Amino acid sequence: MLAMFDLSGKNAIVVGGAGDLGVAMLEALVEAGARAVVIDVSESVHNVATSLSAKGFSVHPVRADVSCRDQIRSSYAEAMQFLGGRLDILVNAAGIQRRHPSESFPEKDWDDLLAVNLSATFFYCQLAAKTMIPMGGGNIINIASIMSFCAGITISAYVASKGGVGQLTKSLSNDWAAKGLHINAIAPGYMATKLNTALMADSVRSADILERIPQKRWGTGQDLKGITVFLASSASDYVNGTIIPVDGGYLCR
Repeated sequence: MLAMFDLSGKNAIVVGGAGDLGVAMLEALVEAGARAVVIDVSESVHNVATSLSAKGFSVHPVRADVSCRDQIRSSYAEAMQFLGGRLDILVNAAGIQRRHPSESFPEKDWDDLLAVNLSATFFYCQLAAKTMIPMGGGNIINIASIMSFCAGITISAYVASKGGVGQLTKSLSNDWAAKGLHINAIAPGYMATKLNTALMADSVRSADILERIPQKRWGTGQDLKGITVFLASSASDYVNGTIIPVDGGYLCR
């Protein structure tokens, strides 16, 4: 049974892998045996790779702004050079947040958020598919959100992007499952990350959120490690086109 979750010899790319959730997912993959490229806009991408490499894992950093199509292509090319042209696992974990009343949501913030959260997800999936399909298969994990199912307040662009990621995941599964690819999404709930700093600092909103979460706590990146390995491994060979909430039970209330 444990062999089903073993990722030894697998090659992975984690986009957004220096973020609060992405770094935990990156750790999960390399701890399960994969070697990985971590792509992120932050300078900390180098520190993340250095820290994991010091522990004996094979991790290569690539700094890129995934809102830029040219940098998506160049970062993927650099990743594939490090990985020797073979890719088994892609994780799309890059994401940003902007909060404004919908009636005054700035155009630039809308465009930036959709570019990072949705468009980059599609274009990395497309590049990965062109590598994976000739290989006969591969696993793609997108990061959706509980906002793929419901909607928050003053985050219309984020909700639109994550609704799009959920539907995109289903559509790509329809297109590529018969070609050997497994495309699924994780839908984190309210997570204690930098994206939610302002929300966590709002005593009223934070209390309302915790009241609705049956487990009575915010999630962390550590809560995504198990589901990441599951969706990246042969343990999920007949799981395709799903959006799996990891939310402490939030959607049940």
